[in-house]
Amino acid sequence: MRRAAMLRVAFLLVCAMAAVSVTCGCGPVTAETPAAPPVVRIAPALDSVRARPGRGLVIRATGGTLSEVAAHTGGEPVPGRLDAERRVWRSDWTLKPGAEYDVTATATSPGGPATVLAGRFRTRPAGETFGLAATAPLPGETVGVGMPVILDFDRPIEDKAAVERALEVRSGSPAEGAWRWAGDTRVIYRTRRFWTPRQRVTVTAHLAGVHAADGVHGAVDSTFAFTVGRAQTSVVDTRTHRMTVERDGRTAQRMAISAGMATTREYTTTSGVHLTMDKGDPVRMISPGREKGDPGFYDLLIEHAVRISGSGEYIHAMDNVWAQGRRNVSHGCVNARPDQAAWFYANSLRGDPVTITGTVRELAWDNGWGFWQLTWERWIEGSALRTADAAGEMVSPG
Repeated sequence: MRRAAMLRVAFLLVCAMAAVSVTCGCGPVTAETPAAPPVVRIAPALDSVRARPGRGLVIRATGGTLSEVAAHTGGEPVPGRLDAERRVWRSDWTLKPGAEYDVTATATSPGGPATVLAGRFRTRPAGETFGLAATAPLPGETVGVGMPVILDFDRPIEDKAAVERALEVRSGSPAEGAWRWAGDTRVIYRTRRFWTPRQRVTVTAHLAGVHAADGVHGAVDSTFAFTVGRAQTSVVDTRTHRMTVERDGRTAQRMAISAGMATTREYTTTSGVHLTMDKGDPVRMISPGREKGDPGFYDLLIEHAVRISGSGEYIHAMDNVWAQGRRNVSHGCVNARPDQAAWFYANSLRGDPVTITGTVRELAWDNGWGFWQLTWERWIEGSALRTADAAGEMVSPG
């Protein structure tokens, strides 16, 4: 009996040791630490009441990626974009002054909970404001393939890079183009090559919230559109006294002409790539720098006149067919037979290129719309963004 009890105790000890051995072999059982949720930061900070509009809206995710961003003001969505890693979202443009913004951002991470941050903020109102005073082309205008976009502001611009960043040009046939400043109140957009004909171009100045000078911000955005018409180009050879007009690659008109007599600089027609700027029928032309009674004085009404420079050059009608095709006898303009000048007048759009050759006087790039006189490399030197980029400043879309 005693021996049986001892065997039973020994058996229980072996079982207990076996159980311990099995438990130890599996190792300790520990619970997994849950992943930390991602952190979302919004600038301007939510609940701000005087946020700076010029810095735009920026949303960042740390420890995860942004899966959804929604921002609105006045019921309109705020355009913006994510970076390649989906960790930063930026508004495309600056914010409207004195406006309330609603923002919701969602960030996620693998194996962890999502983070949703939502709220609103208000931007500070603008003090002094600036905006567009005039544009070329006019809204809805149909223009030639060489037409620039010219924006005139209603006050001087000091922070030209900030304003230039806010300017957007969209066309049906995308083309490389750049802005160039011509003083403190004017900026000009030119494509690298002539526009593709028969397309619509939309220009938007996202000026709301843009810092232009100390205490001066844009108050509203402005948008206008124009149409590029058929491709009409003209070539004037002052040595052969001939002008050829081509439309969409085909000769549309050949004209005998007479150009500037070149006895003085002002009577010398300028050579280079001109653009048709405006036209009138008639146009009053008065000799520059001369008064009535002075030698060479004239005061005339000229029919079917199409302006091609800022210094007073036109292509116009003149009934001096004895000189046209033979001699240059004008005061600097290009004149043609009245019926052909009337045809050119009727068929010209602003921005049609007119290339003149054969004289010793070169058209200056800032004489009227002589912008095609500059090479592309020289043209982009006038961009404020080119200077800002070289200085290491941020260049945002648009």
